[in-house]
Formats: sequence, C-alpha cells, structure tokens
Amino acid sequence: MKKVKYFIEFIFIIFLLLIFKILGLKVSLFISSFIFRIIGPLFRTKKISYNNLSTVLPNISKTEKNKIIDMMWENYGKIFSEYMFIKNFRTDPKYSKKIVVENQEELEKIKLENKPVIFISGHFSNFELMAMHLEKSNINLAAIYRPLNNKFLNPIMERIRKKYICKKQIKKGISGTKELLKEFKNGTSVALMIDQRVSEGIKSDFFGKEALTTTIPAQFIRKFDASVVPIYIERLSDDTFKVRISNTIKFLKDDSVSNITFKLNKILEKMIMSNPEQWIWTHDRWKI
Repeated sequence: MKKVKYFIEFIFIIFLLLIFKILGLKVSLFISSFIFRIIGPLFRTKKISYNNLSTVLPNISKTEKNKIIDMMWENYGKIFSEYMFIKNFRTDPKYSKKIVVENQEELEKIKLENKPVIFISGHFSNFELMAMHLEKSNINLAAIYRPLNNKFLNPIMERIRKKYICKKQIKKGISGTKELLKEFKNGTSVALMIDQRVSEGIKSDFFGKEALTTTIPAQFIRKFDASVVPIYIERLSDDTFKVRISNTIKFLKDDSVSNITFKLNKILEKMIMSNPEQWIWTHDRWKI
C-alpha cells in the first residue's frame, strides 16, 4: 500500500515540476507557495510546528505563530518549485545574480590555507543553494544528505544534488559518517546541517530545552583541531537570496564534545531568530 502511495505521489510531483518548467520560475514560485500553504498542514501536523514555536517564542500570540507557520509553508513551496530550475542557478549567470554573498573573502582564505573546514548551517530558505555556492567557489566539499522516503523520487533527487548542488553527497548514517571521516582526512571540507534531531546524538540545550543534537562537528574538532565556518542563507522579498559566510571559528582542542555542541546550538539559535519564518518548524526537534 505504501508503494502505491509513493508512486502516486511521485507521478503528481513530476507532473507539477513539468508544469513549473513550462510556466517559468516567477509564476511557479507564486503557484507552488500557494499550494503548499493550503495543503502543507495536511501532510505535516500543524501541532508540531505550533508546539515548536511555543518552545522558542512563548510570548508571541497565536496569530503571530500561525503567520510564521503560513510563511514557512510558502517558503517550502518555493523551494519545491526551484528544484526544477536548480540547473539554471548553477549554470545561468542570470540566475546566479539572484544569489548575493557576504564575506566571500573568507572562502578565499580557506582555499589559500588549503585545510579542510566544517561548514555548519540549518534548513533555512533554499538551503541547497549554500552547498552549491561553496562548490562553485572551488571549495572541495562533501555534504551529508538524508534520502527521501519515497523510493521512486529519491533517485531523481540524488541525481539533481550530485549533478548541480554538490558532487560528493554522503548518505546520512553510520557508514556515511565513516565516509565523511575519510573525506575529511583527505582534505575535503564538509557541510553539515545541525538543526535536525538525530537518535545517535546527545542531549544539548536548544532554546532552553534539551534536544538530541549531532556531535559530528564536535568530534571532528576534537580529533583534527578543525575550524568551523557557520553559513546562512536568507530569502529576500523579491525571491533573491543573501548568503552570509561567517568568519572561521577556532575552538579549543581540549574543549568537551558537549560544550562544543552547546556552543554550536547557540550559533544556530541566532540564525533561526533572524528569520523564524524561513526555518523548517515541522520536525519534532525536541522529541527525546
């Protein structure tokens, strides 16, 4: 039964993407954001998003929370439609101009030093464009990804990511962590999303409440004395993007895994609070 459901979902998504290709990016953004705002809450419970917002922003009104959730779904929809144009963002100068970068100089320093670093971020705006920009800047990069549950759609998504976003895509999991370790040893920088719940993580403070958090960045810092570079992307009102490259952060090598993880969560919190409507609130982040 699940296979039938996934196949129907696959056909519907491919049909939509083909329609978007015909209509062009501007019209597709409008239609897709409208569709997701209407049907999004039917697929992912609104209660989780609302509870998460109550944890992070307890003092805002119900109306304000609902507005953030609606805007989140609109952003979800825009990301979906942009996958049909991801090649253009990679290769077409007209689309490349839609991405403005702050502190590109930091990436040039990293290349000159020729030492791998850990780029950290979360699922903000169109998060795929961050890894794309890093690779286009000639950063030798590997990115962790989580395969889609839909077995029909996942191969297409993997092909898109490897061809246009980041060639070295490493599947999330124990074997993926080993592969990531090997790549880092060989001089490849890594890009990690640290905002999702991971069962193999540790409990770390996140907005004043314990949340299972990945320790991979902290372990790499401890093992290799690695540097960390936070990176953030923001969707602007005209559907262009601003990518912010932070200055490299150097932690004390003898700092504990738990303390490093805590500090990275604090960095992530600031990113989320800068544009809460552009973070994905649908994950059960504080489930222990």
